[in-house]
Amino acid sequence: MTLSVRSATIGDAGAIAAIYAHHVLHGTATYEVVPPTEDETVEKILTVSDRRWPFLVACDGGEVVGYAYATQFRDRPAYAYACENSIYVAQDRRGGGIGKLLLKALLEAAEAHGFRQMVAVIGGGEPMSVALHATCGFKQVGRLTGMGWKAGRWLDTVYMQFALGAGTATAPVVSGQD
Repeated sequence: MTLSVRSATIGDAGAIAAIYAHHVLHGTATYEVVPPTEDETVEKILTVSDRRWPFLVACDGGEVVGYAYATQFRDRPAYAYACENSIYVAQDRRGGGIGKLLLKALLEAAEAHGFRQMVAVIGGGEPMSVALHATCGFKQVGRLTGMGWKAGRWLDTVYMQFALGAGTATAPVVSGQD
């Protein structure tokens, strides 16, 4: 197994859509119930890339086996330095270190972009995702009970947070806002 991480391209949309579709249909980490199409995935890649936010794929040789991206946590200007991550690994490749490789690369890329905080919003309190984020230094900062109904049950949402770079120790380099 030769793993590498690179920026996603629209040529990766089919593989990304297939990975995510499994999690939508069989998991609780996302509250989507209908998998996005390949065309919708292309739009997601373009939207993230156009904002110069990181969208990464993990590859084993030429095969995409996982992906991760960061987007601004909320649309309002004061959130410009906070991001939310999404990370998914192909079902048959889970538990092999791909998620950790992707998350570490995403943390670096998000910090390089200028984000100061990364938030993981984990649907269903998915144990593997909580463990992955904790291993990479995230702290659980909240749990919202019964936020989603999927798979015949109520699901909690876990919030985890990681300070990037100087975090809140210094003011960001502000471009046109205080």
